[in-house]
Amino acid sequence: MRFTRCSFAGADLRQATLDGCSFTFCDLSGADLRGASLRGVSLSGCDLRDADLRDADLTDARFDLVNSGRPPHGLTNVTGVRLEGAILRDIQLEDVIGWPAEADPTV
Repeated sequence: MRFTRCSFAGADLRQATLDGCSFTFCDLSGADLRGASLRGVSLSGCDLRDADLRDADLTDARFDLVNSGRPPHGLTNVTGVRLEGAILRDIQLEDVIGWPAEADPTV
């Protein structure tokens, strides 16, 4: 499933199964994704500020940019995202704003 320029701002998506979905330029700010399955999801140029991803499964997820030619527009913003208990196995990050150091998958 592909979502482009959709707003999920503040949405209750707890326990949702969104495996393999593609989100481009979507607003997920403040969304509640606790316990959601986001395996293999692609988030490009999305706003995830203050989203709650606690206990979510982000295995093989990709957080990246959309080349808009006008940075920072097109970068995925995860400032303030909550990741406690999230599964961050094999995630990919490319030009992401605000990735919390304590959740760095390379550490």
